[in-house]
Amino acid sequence: MEQTAEVQAPPHRRFKPQRRRVAVEANRPAMLDYWDLTKPEISFLVTISALAGFLLGSPGAVRGADLAVALAGTVLCAASSGVLNHYVERAHDALMRRTVNRPLPSGRIAPCAALLYGLTLMVLGLAVLSFTNLLTLSLAALTIVLYLTAYTPLKRRTRHNTLIGTIPGALPALGGYTAATGVLGAAGWALFAILVLWQMPHFLSLAWLYRKDYARANYAMLPVVCPDGNATANQTLYFTIGLAVASVLPAVIGSAGWVYLAGAILLSTWFLAPAYAFYRSLSMQNARRVLSASILYIPLLVVLICVDRWVQ
Repeated sequence: MEQTAEVQAPPHRRFKPQRRRVAVEANRPAMLDYWDLTKPEISFLVTISALAGFLLGSPGAVRGADLAVALAGTVLCAASSGVLNHYVERAHDALMRRTVNRPLPSGRIAPCAALLYGLTLMVLGLAVLSFTNLLTLSLAALTIVLYLTAYTPLKRRTRHNTLIGTIPGALPALGGYTAATGVLGAAGWALFAILVLWQMPHFLSLAWLYRKDYARANYAMLPVVCPDGNATANQTLYFTIGLAVASVLPAVIGSAGWVYLAGAILLSTWFLAPAYAFYRSLSMQNARRVLSASILYIPLLVVLICVDRWVQ
């Protein structure tokens, strides 16, 4: 494996957040800042993972009203987690170049306003999910608690934070399944495993790209704690291989058909290519390729599930 020539920045070095902002940021509508606080990209991926779970849990006709309630509650809970995460990490965001201009560290939104916003979204999301079933509601509440009280603080304490964070990251997919079935079934756990394994190459590639920023803010991300990159490259490849194996489980247990199986194999092979390239050479370009592939993976998996249902 070829190691990058870029030098790791010492964790103790800091830079002063830029107080001068360009005009477009200073005059930015507050509504866009509140939108950014919800981490819309992550909320989208969380919501479509719940969609995948609901579809796998609906072998017959999909109950449209139940699906709408499940997805609405999921997106509200995911958005609340994003906002509250911004609130908790606002001081550390001010230390990183890629986050210094976020709404809270930049001062465009007051912390108390963000806290109220996040709590409101959480209450609304849980209230909506109360119309599904108690199990789904409990999984959503557990997701928020684990994300904010376990994963978020552990990012500054242990390099295993990413692995721990995969649990709240995968629970919404299981919640989508329970919203359709009311029980914890094999297909739901299979999708949970897929989401757990998928998150590792996704977040490890991101952590490698921004390892200097994470070091400045004293985050114990794997590329910061192990700056030679060997552990990052190894785990990225191994978890992607694990994802390839787990991706066929819905077909193996009979919850998906041959279209899904063939597509999952092709999709996993496609994802393995950048992961292996990153394993061989820890370049920024290869890390971006892994990240880009991971972002597309979950939407494509949902498309596969939908096509498989349509063919059947």
